[in-house]
Amino acid sequence: MSNIVNEIERRRTFAIISHPDAGKTTLTEKFLLYGGAIREAGTVKSRKSSKHAVSDWMEIEKQRGISVTSSVMQFKYNDFCINILDTPGHQDFSEDTYRTLMAADNAVMVIDGAKGVEAQTRKLFHVCALRETPIFTFVNKVDREIRDPYELLEELENELGIKTYPMNWPIGCGMNFKGVFDRVSREVLVFSGGKHGQEQVAVDRIGIDEEDKLIEYIGPAFYEKLMEDIELLDYAGDEFDVEAVRDGKLSPIFFGSALTNFGVEPFLIEFLKQTATPTPRQSDKGEIDIYEEPFSAFVFKIQANMNKAHRDRIAFMRICSGKFEKGIEVNHVQGGKKVRLSQPQQFMAQDREIIEEAYAGDIIGVFDPGIFNIGDTLCKNPNKFTFEGIPSFAPEHFARVKPIDTMKRKQFIKGVTQISQEGAIQVFKRPNIGVEEIIVGVVGVLQFEVLEYRMKNEYNVDIKLEQLAFSNIRWIEESPVAVDKLSLTSDTRLVKDIKDRSILLFQSEWGIGFALEHNPGLVLSSIGKA
Repeated sequence: MSNIVNEIERRRTFAIISHPDAGKTTLTEKFLLYGGAIREAGTVKSRKSSKHAVSDWMEIEKQRGISVTSSVMQFKYNDFCINILDTPGHQDFSEDTYRTLMAADNAVMVIDGAKGVEAQTRKLFHVCALRETPIFTFVNKVDREIRDPYELLEELENELGIKTYPMNWPIGCGMNFKGVFDRVSREVLVFSGGKHGQEQVAVDRIGIDEEDKLIEYIGPAFYEKLMEDIELLDYAGDEFDVEAVRDGKLSPIFFGSALTNFGVEPFLIEFLKQTATPTPRQSDKGEIDIYEEPFSAFVFKIQANMNKAHRDRIAFMRICSGKFEKGIEVNHVQGGKKVRLSQPQQFMAQDREIIEEAYAGDIIGVFDPGIFNIGDTLCKNPNKFTFEGIPSFAPEHFARVKPIDTMKRKQFIKGVTQISQEGAIQVFKRPNIGVEEIIVGVVGVLQFEVLEYRMKNEYNVDIKLEQLAFSNIRWIEESPVAVDKLSLTSDTRLVKDIKDRSILLFQSEWGIGFALEHNPGLVLSSIGKA
């Protein structure tokens, strides 16, 4: 038992979130570099280079230079075992990010120092806030021109409604960036520039009391400004409270440059000090004890065709309690039967290795023959329980989809079904018509492009997309009459989703109002509850 406790206490699991182009994927790679998981950091988003980000493994990601799906990576650092969940920054793929955050215990929020809080940052932060997820903020790109640090702190507090505590403080920026003052060690970490972005770097440190040496390095003007800043931060700022951090009420702020590696390792060290062991999850039987309860997990992501040669399908699960062992037989609660998890894998993006064991806090992938769905619970305990479900968010764009070659309808149905089971798209079917009409709903239009790409490259099916005018979707929770007898406007469409739930697609808010007014007792929801 003590070994299980020790192993669980070593685990740290976090998601990295940001607005596109803030440097999230670059920072992810640098963590892997310092953890020894990769020898040399890839050149992120360079069209001239054959390298691509380790965490961007899909072919379309390499071509577009963006993350379109979350990726999972595990590495060791000192005595910690760290699981990183790198999420898509682009808002068109935000639903994948929401699901991934359900599997994380902490979030690292990357902010572009020149741009501050952006739209997607705001959206993702509020998802974290709902779950009281601890948030650590990395203000990136300080080696370029950034906004006034005090303004950035004020904006973070006002926009996101959370207190902040700068763990370090930048000295200059852009061409005049000299380094940061580490408020914990009371030392200045000197920025030496240079081409060291692909390898680990040693950083010179100067104690704040070494006045002459410090003035020699950063100059008298920066020294005087730094002394003022230190006094202001120490006397006017919030007190540091690690419990407030763990409760998601105080965000530690770190200034650095992911591209040059500056400030990455100090951030990682302090992050590991401040984060707690894996957090317990709620179930329909109450909170599940991570140490006492035997193995349990929930599926938060499904990914098909990670290995083109084998056309495989992987269910990613967050282990919530106990110890996992290869070949373990568990209850698949929603499926109503026992399953054997015989090929467990851990990942470095698309690279994987079979593992013998894993513990609460870890993310593992298992081969899925088509039996798992997002939100499913697996548990060893014969007294079955289910973890809180992962809801479906309302799509905002819709299209009628069909194969260009009608002879390929079987592959077409297989492809859209598998991709929808991943949660990348939502598929709706019209009941009671001749040839079943397939309607696809997505959060962002870029997902249509990914769908076309994947159908062609993974299923060998060219598809035709016809965008539809629907803009609102509502799941029917209660209906006073049979759903096909409801009184609706002529442009409202009744469809079924992949779980056979009845849904209404509307072209306007007015149509929703009409449906509710003309069908007393009708209850609609904008979220498909799991």
